[in-house]
Amino acid sequence: MSYFVPVNTVNDIFPEYQNTPIGRLLEYHNLDRPHDDYEHADILIGMCMDNRKRLHIPENFAYVIRTGGGNLRFSEFRVSYSIAIGGVKAIALLGHDNCGMVNLVSKQEKFINGLVEKAGWNREAAEAHFMHFAPMFEIGNEVDFVLSEAKRLRLRYPKILVAPLFYMLKENRLYLMNENA
Repeated sequence: MSYFVPVNTVNDIFPEYQNTPIGRLLEYHNLDRPHDDYEHADILIGMCMDNRKRLHIPENFAYVIRTGGGNLRFSEFRVSYSIAIGGVKAIALLGHDNCGMVNLVSKQEKFINGLVEKAGWNREAAEAHFMHFAPMFEIGNEVDFVLSEAKRLRLRYPKILVAPLFYMLKENRLYLMNENA
């Protein structure tokens, strides 16, 4: 059984997400649903800062937090604000394939050299910076991370609908995630 469930029709959307902001996100992005007008957002989308992803959603539809790997652990105040003040009723977590926050240790030299050559850092400061922050931002693998982050957020915000989704870069499509796979 695959983790990824394609959304090619409205009927492919899991029943718990139909007629919710999660379902509308899938309809806008994958099914070219005509854009509705929104005065405020009902959904928070947590997604990677990767420049290869672009969502097809209407203006004012969503709060969007883009962080390395879609990791919301260090954006929790912003998540809470979007719920408490912004009125968000759902959170969509978007993992994606080929994420740069996977296996950060393999990128250590390139990272350090890049800060030295491109940003003017001294080598010791660049090494210390990597060693301090890389463990905080490493996500392991994309699938496990988005599933575990969804579980964490459900415990933290029990009245909020939280959906783990996956963005396939080559296809520019969102997939539902089968959490029982």
